[in-house]
Amino acid sequence: MSTRNYNFSAGPATLPLPVLEQAKEEFLSYPGAGASIMEISHRSKVFLKVLEEAKNNIKELLGMSDDYCILFTPGGATMQFSMLAMNFLNGKTADYLHVGSWASKAIESASRFGTVRKAWSGKAENFVRLPKDSELDLDPNAAYVHFTSNETIQGIQFLQEPDVKGKDLFCDASSDFLCRPTDISKYALLYAGAQKNIGPSGTAVVILRKGLLDRVPENLPPLLDYKVLADNDSLYNTPSTFTIYMIGLVSRWLLQTVGGLDKMFALNQEKAALLYDTIDKSQGYYKGHAVPENRSIMNVAFRLGSEELEKKFLAEATAAGLDGLKGHRSVGGCRASIYNAMPAEGVQALVDFMLEFQRTNG
Repeated sequence: MSTRNYNFSAGPATLPLPVLEQAKEEFLSYPGAGASIMEISHRSKVFLKVLEEAKNNIKELLGMSDDYCILFTPGGATMQFSMLAMNFLNGKTADYLHVGSWASKAIESASRFGTVRKAWSGKAENFVRLPKDSELDLDPNAAYVHFTSNETIQGIQFLQEPDVKGKDLFCDASSDFLCRPTDISKYALLYAGAQKNIGPSGTAVVILRKGLLDRVPENLPPLLDYKVLADNDSLYNTPSTFTIYMIGLVSRWLLQTVGGLDKMFALNQEKAALLYDTIDKSQGYYKGHAVPENRSIMNVAFRLGSEELEKKFLAEATAAGLDGLKGHRSVGGCRASIYNAMPAEGVQALVDFMLEFQRTNG
């Protein structure tokens, strides 16, 4: 077997090695099926058990009440940008917190279906920080308030929910889903593309309060209608069965191997602290993007002194088995995505490389 590199890509991202090993073991013949999980019917008893476990694991991790349902939808989180507006904007106004690149895309998509207000924007400051609650300009008549909990490109993250004065809170949690304990009762709707922290690409996990379904208008395309998806338990069409299977395995790993979200959060904080400490002690050789109080523990964005030096850093990092460190094409620089499945050993390997690179190129 060839050596595995450390994958710091923002997504699709690294997956827990025990999960990959189990998936490999079960790939040709899933227990009780006599066929691969990719070959069996999505309506078979075997797959329905897989689907139920994935949902139950997420419910247990988040301590969810029966007031909420879990959906697995196609199209990733980007489709949710339009879908939630189609379902819940309904000719009204919605407030959006403009905190980074993905928030920008969510705003652009929702604007096609109604009026979108920017309750706060960090664009003028190059998205280096998040708003204080006192800075939010909220419309008391807004249908909902939307925020992006973690911006992968700028590397900024909410570690507690914004105070939206009792309005329905919608959240794109794609890049920090299940990275920390979360009080789901504070949310009306939360969604996350699977390919960063919970599985491979191809599916979005949507958690929504069941009472919202009464607000869904009639005559939406069925696959874009949350009520239709909820009524059919995510099986209105054939879902990405393999992705759901992998979500079940990853969520089981979080529960049984890691020991829950409190322990996962502690591990994530330790990994992030190690990397940020290296940046902060480099005497400006490495420069972080975000202000310290809003730094992401999932995506660490940083720059070096010149683009030429960054190119050398990235090339030598790749040669050293540290992949996916190039910053997003829209901003350049470097970025280390250290999601749940990135082991501490991977972060330590990156830190060791950064120290040596500074020593030999400083």
